[in-house]
Amino acid sequence: MDLQKTIKGQITITGVGLHTGNKAAVTLKPAPADSGVTFVRTDLPDRPEMKASVDCVSSYPRSKRRTTIGSGVAGIHTVEHMMAALSACGIDNLVVELDGEELPGLDGSALEYLKALDRAGIQTLDKPRDYYSLTEPIYINESGVSLVAVPCETFRVSYTLDYEHPMLASQFFDMEITEKSFRDGIAGARTFCLEEEAEELKKQGLGKGATYENTLVVGEKGVVGNTLRFPDEFVRHKVLDLIGDFSLLGQPLKAHIIAVKSGHSLNARMVKSILQQKQKSLAGANVCSGEGCVMDVQAIMDVLPHRFPFLLVDRITYLEQGKRVVGIKNVTINDAFFQGHFPGKPVMPGVLILEAMAQVGGVMMLSSAENRGKLAYFMAIDDAKFRKVVVPGDRLVMEVAAGKVKSRTGQVYGKAYVDGKVVAEATLMFAFG
Repeated sequence: MDLQKTIKGQITITGVGLHTGNKAAVTLKPAPADSGVTFVRTDLPDRPEMKASVDCVSSYPRSKRRTTIGSGVAGIHTVEHMMAALSACGIDNLVVELDGEELPGLDGSALEYLKALDRAGIQTLDKPRDYYSLTEPIYINESGVSLVAVPCETFRVSYTLDYEHPMLASQFFDMEITEKSFRDGIAGARTFCLEEEAEELKKQGLGKGATYENTLVVGEKGVVGNTLRFPDEFVRHKVLDLIGDFSLLGQPLKAHIIAVKSGHSLNARMVKSILQQKQKSLAGANVCSGEGCVMDVQAIMDVLPHRFPFLLVDRITYLEQGKRVVGIKNVTINDAFFQGHFPGKPVMPGVLILEAMAQVGGVMMLSSAENRGKLAYFMAIDDAKFRKVVVPGDRLVMEVAAGKVKSRTGQVYGKAYVDGKVVAEATLMFAFG
């Protein structure tokens, strides 16, 4: 089971902000499970706090060429490099105290933040990670720049960079993002700008802390005053930025992100769209059409991973989250299991009646906000009893009540009825993952 993480001990990093040019110290401190990443401006009165979330990006004036989060008048610039390192290491909970308005730029990549996390040590917490799995594709296009997010079992990024510049011709990079792949191929990729735009950026108040050491300045004949760490370091840095920006969803994501020349602004729009999809899915899970219907089959499939022929619930007619649920399975001769189970005298297998009850119980447990996106695996079946055969044409009504439910395991009690008579019952144990 993938568990949440924080760091073992606090650590302080000092440096100069890439854009403000101001020196700042950032102190990373352990935080408890389910608290998320919280930034604190220690240099301001009342020490204002802000969550590392896309909402804190949207509520603060947009900054060019960097990602800024804010709350009220307090903001923190250039969070993307550190957030990418946290995301890749699976660190879900952290307090980040900063005595200035911009995180240290260090060498212009995420490498020094990664080294700092290694020195602090990583601590596993006793709570499972809450992944969000994309349910349907999202596409955003803006003046030749595009982002596509499609459902995927992992977090993968495919990025195409294409500038009208001889040194930044089309570069393509594709990788499943894991801690190892990030360490080996992305963390060290540094930020960059074109030589022809460097002066203009400084006139706009940007890049005051940029040097030839922490920023790759790209001239007509190559990188000025530095050498590349990777032949395609530019596109790798764009992937680094994207990972940091997408971490502001507030939870780890399972999706394949396909980007063409995307930057911070479009990344934020996509993260916000993913968040809206999640909120819509949660809101729509408890309503549907039809007499006595609380969740239709589509809403059920938004919660459960099962699909034909193993989805054994047609409708939820009552749902009290965390307490009780009632589900319906209409048993028909077209059900796949009747082809081989007593085909001359079709009878629904008893183990599938238990599976149907388990799926109904799974809807109850997995539709809650804290368990959304998780899976429920069978651990044990106790006191199972089969009292009557179930045949085609029967309407199987399953009532499931919650027993002991913890952060990683759950117990439910289920009964299945046909025409008001009990046909099966059992106590079921699950593990969440």
